[in-house]
Amino acid sequence: MDEHYVGSEKAAEILGVSRPTLYAYVSRGMVQTMPNPEEPRRQLYDARELNALARQKRRGRKPREAAAAALDWGLPVLDTSLSHLDGRKLYYRGRDAAVLSGTASLEETARLLWGCNGADPFQKAHGRKPEARHADLPLFARCEIALSSDHYDAPTMWRRDPRTLWTGAANIVKTLATVGIGSPLPALPVHDALGEVWQIPHAAGLLRRALVLVADHELNASAFAVRVIASTGASLPNAVLGGLASLSGPRHGGQIAMVENLFEQAEQVRDMHAFIDERLRRGEGLPGFGHPLYLDGDCRATELLRWLPEDPLRMDLVRAVLELSGHRPNIDFALVAMRRSLGLPGDAALFLFLLGRSVGWIAHAFEQQLDGRVIRPRASYVGETA
Repeated sequence: MDEHYVGSEKAAEILGVSRPTLYAYVSRGMVQTMPNPEEPRRQLYDARELNALARQKRRGRKPREAAAAALDWGLPVLDTSLSHLDGRKLYYRGRDAAVLSGTASLEETARLLWGCNGADPFQKAHGRKPEARHADLPLFARCEIALSSDHYDAPTMWRRDPRTLWTGAANIVKTLATVGIGSPLPALPVHDALGEVWQIPHAAGLLRRALVLVADHELNASAFAVRVIASTGASLPNAVLGGLASLSGPRHGGQIAMVENLFEQAEQVRDMHAFIDERLRRGEGLPGFGHPLYLDGDCRATELLRWLPEDPLRMDLVRAVLELSGHRPNIDFALVAMRRSLGLPGDAALFLFLLGRSVGWIAHAFEQQLDGRVIRPRASYVGETA
């Protein structure tokens, strides 16, 4: 091995940071890596590059520049005990999310993230009955109407013990589930209820895995929106509404629709390699592939995809993208692939993402409420002056 290259432990030591922070540097392109020829799954770091970066850090950065960089896939800016990424895996309160998805239900994951210990707020929870007059509205609109209807009766979170809000939180999850499928849920765990409603009880375990894997993902755009709203003391339904609004954007939950479209286009081509090559030549994106926070591909997608039956189209698409761009599938791709594999309704992938993520939004709202501070960053004015 070249003496100039070191492993992750030594690299973190040179920079004076933790290994998760080192991986954040890698995801932002601040540090380059190369595979270890002796252990291909491990990465090596150029000590010369690391020392240069360490010297730059010691010289210091202007606070304004540091704050601006933190808003764009940057370094951590808020403390959390809910979930974290180490560049390869996702953890919920220190537990490997992929491993947890092998046995846990969404309700169990909620109790873990909400800190319920032995309490089960889902025992008495009931979802709002969906209104027939809203049945033809898009998914986001139906969910927003249902939560807005609960808004005025919901208590604010200001100075409240989260334990007094647990049942209301479980009601929100159940409401999103019933509104999403358009009918009351059977008295079963959510994944079993969905399996029964969609008439695929044999695949309920796969639905369970998907829901758990998307439950939280650190400080993404929708989670941050929830925390900002929760920091004002607003009600829990209003905080979750903020997450829904953020998720509706094309750069967040809207990516799922783009993946659906990519699959539809791929079905029409004869040469997948040429199809992907042409997209790249035109400068078009590849929705459903790549994630800046993972070094070896999105672990959530890897876990979910390995339980799906073989699909030549999907496998051909993944292979072509990997060969031409080096990117691997992310969770958006995996959810769409699962929807197609199980023959679920057209908006099912987005619905499952929304439903699972609502658990994480609520956890972030609770955690931010306990923090007790209003999230109020400053702006750097660049406009005209008098």
